[in-house]
Amino acid sequence: MGRKRIFVFLVLALVAAVGVCLLFNIFSGKSVVSLYFADADNAFLISEQRSLSRSSDPAQFGRVIIESLIEGPGGGLGRTIPGEAVLRAFYIAKDGTAYADFTAALRERHPGGSSSELLTVYSIVNSLIMNIPEIKRVKILIEGRESLTLVGHIDLRSPFKANSLLVR
Repeated sequence: MGRKRIFVFLVLALVAAVGVCLLFNIFSGKSVVSLYFADADNAFLISEQRSLSRSSDPAQFGRVIIESLIEGPGGGLGRTIPGEAVLRAFYIAKDGTAYADFTAALRERHPGGSSSELLTVYSIVNSLIMNIPEIKRVKILIEGRESLTLVGHIDLRSPFKANSLLVR
């Protein structure tokens, strides 16, 4: 009987701790999100947990997520978006397509290479779709226009869905 009580107590303590964390996030206006950055070999994306200010407006929260990606990883992971890039505009259409419009620095300051380009695209796409339920796919624009590719490898003409196969 003693073990059963200890187990019940531990479960209740865990539930209470989760509840306190949720209430803190609700009242502080913060959410813990997964941002996706490159691994050391530039072959896969690794999730970095970060506490970000959450707006009730999904488009505003999307902007916060992308700006955090531009700031770069906290440590040990590789940048996927050049630090000189700026998000010009971000909005979400009624069909769940998010449009992220970057300055030309996204292309001009990109290191190049097909795997780097792939990680840049899916760093943006996965970070948005996996943290904002209203977003179903992401379209990347440069200087307000559709671009054939970012730097010559990945076709940007269609919106992207999340790709969990690149995440380790």
